[in-house]
Amino acid sequence: MINDFIYIFSWWLLFFSIGLISLPLTFIFFEKFFDHGYALAKIIGILIISYLSWLLVILKILPFANWSLWLIVSLFFCLNLFLIKKTTFIKKSFKQIIKNNWRVFLLEEIIFFFCLTIWSFVRGFQPEIHGLEKFMDYGFVNSILRSFSFPPIDMWLSGNNINYYYFGHLVTAVLIKISSIPSSIAYNLMIASLFALSFSASFSLGANLIRANKKIKNKRVFILGGFLTAFLLTLGGNLHPLWYWLTHKLSFLGYWYPDATRFIVELFGAADNTIHEFPLYSFVVADLHGHLLNLPFVLLFLSLVFSFLIKKKLSAINIVLPSLLLGIFYLTNAWDLPIYFLLLGLTVFWINYLNHGYDWQTIKKTFFFMVGVLALAIIFTLPFHFNFKSMASGLSLVDFHSPGWMLLVLWGFPLIITLSWFLFLRKFKKEKLLNSDYFILIMLLVSWLLIIIPEVFYLKDIYIHSYQRANTMFKFTYQSFAMFSLAEGYIIINILANYKKTILKFLSLIIILFLIIFVFLYPYFAIRSFYGFQKYQGLDGLTYLEKLYPDDYQGILWLRKQIPGQPVILEAVGESYTDFTRVSANTGLPTVLGWRVHEWLWRGSFDEASKRTEEVKEIYEGKDINNIKNLLRKYQIKFIFVGNMERQAYPQLEEEQLLKLGKIVFSSNQTRIYQLDF
Repeated sequence: MINDFIYIFSWWLLFFSIGLISLPLTFIFFEKFFDHGYALAKIIGILIISYLSWLLVILKILPFANWSLWLIVSLFFCLNLFLIKKTTFIKKSFKQIIKNNWRVFLLEEIIFFFCLTIWSFVRGFQPEIHGLEKFMDYGFVNSILRSFSFPPIDMWLSGNNINYYYFGHLVTAVLIKISSIPSSIAYNLMIASLFALSFSASFSLGANLIRANKKIKNKRVFILGGFLTAFLLTLGGNLHPLWYWLTHKLSFLGYWYPDATRFIVELFGAADNTIHEFPLYSFVVADLHGHLLNLPFVLLFLSLVFSFLIKKKLSAINIVLPSLLLGIFYLTNAWDLPIYFLLLGLTVFWINYLNHGYDWQTIKKTFFFMVGVLALAIIFTLPFHFNFKSMASGLSLVDFHSPGWMLLVLWGFPLIITLSWFLFLRKFKKEKLLNSDYFILIMLLVSWLLIIIPEVFYLKDIYIHSYQRANTMFKFTYQSFAMFSLAEGYIIINILANYKKTILKFLSLIIILFLIIFVFLYPYFAIRSFYGFQKYQGLDGLTYLEKLYPDDYQGILWLRKQIPGQPVILEAVGESYTDFTRVSANTGLPTVLGWRVHEWLWRGSFDEASKRTEEVKEIYEGKDINNIKNLLRKYQIKFIFVGNMERQAYPQLEEEQLLKLGKIVFSSNQTRIYQLDF
């Protein structure tokens, strides 16, 4: 426990330092925020340091090494010093901002540290990097950590680069290299960091949205609203617990938390497998996947767009950061780019409308600004496009539609809040709407559109039959949930603060409070079910291997410590979501073929996976030594791993043949690693 806290503190200190050196740049973009964007400074710093690392490495200017990362951090620090000395606003105000707002900064730092510590502690009860897609995510991180140049090598298809959106995993690798914390521990710290960044950023944006409402002048109210918003976004669920309670005789006996993210699958039949996850589920199951890795960047983007709306003006410099963020969205979780490009376009149009009215200038300025944003986003990501082939194969009309009552279970709470908001606006229709009101309306509009789209269209990938709209619904509604949460905090606080004592206010309060109880019941079931809280196990995510496959575990540790670079190591081919490919995933060393269906998804064809499946089998079970040697040369294999999974997959395994090819460099009972002599 003490050692884990040392790791947590060291990890926090890294984030605090990055945030600290990012303050000048942050203050420029968020000068109108009551906290001057302090909670967002860490995200800005991580964004720019990681992007520069990726860009300079992929352009072959720098290697991906510790010294080069520290060089980039130093250059970023110098940039912020330059801003203090040369930017008029910062030069005059930097010290004064800190002096006047240190209490707010301290509060937000305490929030971040508390969330980081608490979620790290939670992860300590179930730290395994095991199950769901953790092998994939951890494999990406380990492959990037072993890379000296980019694009990184696909650990599950030797000789090929990763053909997936890996920037979020690169961010993780950058932080691991700078901190020098082992990746098996840093994986869990990164999950906790995403929770802490998302909570503190949504607190900041929620509080600033409410503060922008001039009818609310009590500082305690918008601080309370910030906390409500943060809890809704990071710890809130949907109304699935309410539906279960009503349909199971007012009982929660047997409630299973994943059903809230697969509700339409559960009730509508296997033909319509859909996914409608939300942040808390992602934090609980702890897959370090793109939708979760991108969440802090999404909150930064929304905060940035709202800051533009507060200022009511757009200058040439305003195009850079949103363009970079949209580019990062494409590199991390591509579906987020069109979603937030639309939201930005609507906001930019409204800003131009406020300045020019319904005029040709409004349309022209909006068009050119958005074209510039898109062009710059493409330029920022250009090196990625040269090494990436899209997995999507076009749009199609859906064959299945969600029954209305099911959608009501999933989205009933934001629907009630949305309707309450329109009733609220109607009651105060004589009053002029505020910029914060318009931003809420824009988020609600985009969010509801994202709910509707998967009922009409889906983006085609390999899951075109029973899972046809699973990814489309998942990626779209995940962002809906995030924006709904931000809007809900604002709306609830506004209704409570502005309604007079009427029966309508009383009824609204009763309905909202009743529903919100079930929204916040979800984390009780999810966190308790997944983590159990029976025995604290620590933050090392690989200790489970020692229990399941003790000899393989020792072999994996040997490879992690003894083998530099990325030589190819052969291990058994396996199906997705199994314990196969535990060597490549946990070391970052590429193997000939890993999870077959994942490679099928990433490559758009099963041909290569099918061919390699048979060739790997031939190496392990074949009789023709010359044929085996040719295959080993073909894939440039340097090591062959023989352990529990290999003996299971290849019962006719010919170890005598392997001894003719090389020597045993590691042995533990029935687990052996062969190093080839040619």
